[in-house]
Amino acid sequence: MAYLVLARKHRPRTFSEMVGQEHVVQALENALTTQRLHHAYLFTGTRGVGKTTVSRILAKSLNCQGPDGQGGITAAPCGVCQACRDIDAGRFVDYTELDAASNRGVDEVQALLEQAVYKPVQGRFKVFMIDEVHMLTGHAFNAMLKTLEEPPEYLKFVLATTDPQKVPVTVLSRCLQFNLRPMAPETVLEHLTGVLKTEEVPADAPALRLIARAARGSMRDALSLTDQAIAFGNGEIREAGVRQMLGSVDRGHVFKLIEALSQGDGRTVVETAEGLRREGMSAASTLEEMTAVLQAMAVLQAVPSRAEAQAGDTSDPEAVETARLAATMPTDETQLLYSLCLHGRGELGLAPDEYAALTMVLLRLLAFKPAAPAASQEKKTLNEAAGAAAPARPASVVQPMQAPAPVAQPQREPVAAPAAASAAPAASAKPASVATLLPEPPPWEDAEPPAAAATPPGQRLQVVDTQTPRSLPQSRPVAPASVSAGAAKVMAMPVRVQPPPGAREAAVAAPMAPVVPTEEGDFWHATVTQLVVAEAITALARELALQSQLVARDVDQWLLRVERESLNQASSREKLQVALAALGHGVTIAIEIGVVVDSPARRNRQAADERQRIAEEAIHNDPEVQSMMRDWDARIVPGSLRPA
Repeated sequence: MAYLVLARKHRPRTFSEMVGQEHVVQALENALTTQRLHHAYLFTGTRGVGKTTVSRILAKSLNCQGPDGQGGITAAPCGVCQACRDIDAGRFVDYTELDAASNRGVDEVQALLEQAVYKPVQGRFKVFMIDEVHMLTGHAFNAMLKTLEEPPEYLKFVLATTDPQKVPVTVLSRCLQFNLRPMAPETVLEHLTGVLKTEEVPADAPALRLIARAARGSMRDALSLTDQAIAFGNGEIREAGVRQMLGSVDRGHVFKLIEALSQGDGRTVVETAEGLRREGMSAASTLEEMTAVLQAMAVLQAVPSRAEAQAGDTSDPEAVETARLAATMPTDETQLLYSLCLHGRGELGLAPDEYAALTMVLLRLLAFKPAAPAASQEKKTLNEAAGAAAPARPASVVQPMQAPAPVAQPQREPVAAPAAASAAPAASAKPASVATLLPEPPPWEDAEPPAAAATPPGQRLQVVDTQTPRSLPQSRPVAPASVSAGAAKVMAMPVRVQPPPGAREAAVAAPMAPVVPTEEGDFWHATVTQLVVAEAITALARELALQSQLVARDVDQWLLRVERESLNQASSREKLQVALAALGHGVTIAIEIGVVVDSPARRNRQAADERQRIAEEAIHNDPEVQSMMRDWDARIVPGSLRPA
């Protein structure tokens, strides 16, 4: 007798033998028990999940006669009566299976429907099973609509498809639809274990796990791969043979790669990738296995109790290793590596060498490994350079020559911090390191330029310490009455808080405060104007120069201040440095975020407003204009005047 493959030999004969489709089995068993039977059923799902099997069991349940020939409709067909045996053998005259993939025309469907007028010959019902029904043509669907809607009482339709989206809604509305789901790897593994035990074939548990994962939810694929593994292993199933047959990557390599990536060990990553190349392993399979492991790690990181239970399960070494890696790798790196592996599979076909593409995908995590923000690193570098140049001088804030008049700013609250007491009286020069508690909103007063601003070029100006906010000007010091002379004073530093609703709109609508020129502002305005006229800077680099304030200059470093974080871009800063170098200023630009009180843009706007004011006064004072306004009731349209 010819060998019968496992997928056919172990096809379920009853509903109780089916696995992984309990939701469908329960509905059909209840309908058969209560005999609330629909005239048309539609089973959908991917390949190998049991659509044809369910239709055959349903046909047997409708036509089963029982072992004694006296049975009726049942949810548990006997399997020994003539009807059950003939349906299993495929020769039952009242059960017709039509493959719509090869019989998709209207003629084939009409030939099938012509048999509907005849009553069953052997059984209780006629059952028409149309497989891959979505392959039928539009005319074929139209031909069967009427019969499908109102068939004879002895006729049942069973339709099956892997693509229900292509089935017309007119057909879907006439059917009772059941969706058969892909089976979980654990369900497939359990079923394979039982089948191989029945077949008396020795098999390794890790080998069966590989087959269960490779089946991708299809029990028929799993049984076919099992047949192939038995032939490959000469009657037994071993892990090494299954890996070689499937071309899958040993998860030991995957665990090694993930651990090396978590530790930033690029050498191990490259050496492991080269080892996979020498062994002929698939690059796509490597990324697929890594994706599966990282997904399991992410679940364990989100559910710590599940990780503890899995770590104690010694029956699955892979689960234990997965739990260990989940405990060592940060959650954000797990998510990042998962995303890189998932999207990296699409890049393998674009590269001339898939192993080179695999190496680049793996090394990408090292390049994008989460680190400290670049802005904080840059400020730290500035502070270290300033401290090395002038270790004996205390850190102080470099301020403009004069503080501006009050402008509309977000609400600020003071935060007290200890500071050294000043021996100078209140009427003397105001030190920049001490401030008073400010009311809301803080009244910024005019301040005398600090002594550091008069430092001649060539000497290093002290850069503000990271603990002192450079973005806010200081106010006059007021010694509290409760603090005695020589005692430690309190320095209040305004802290940015959320502005109240409407504050931003009011700030925009308010007129701009007049700009008080400073020495650094004059120099920066002239430099920026020269760059703009020469078109040496454009786009964002030009906006950065116009909207910034020159706070301090050094021999090789300038400090700019901007109000908007979006202007602090590395590319814009580099372009501005190149343009300044062309003018003979070979310096490095450092940028901080804070309140800008003297910028080229503010000066240009103030100059434009002044020209506008002079033009409007000239028009209003013109005798002819005044005569027309007096004699003819003429009016000047607001906003229509422009300076020449």
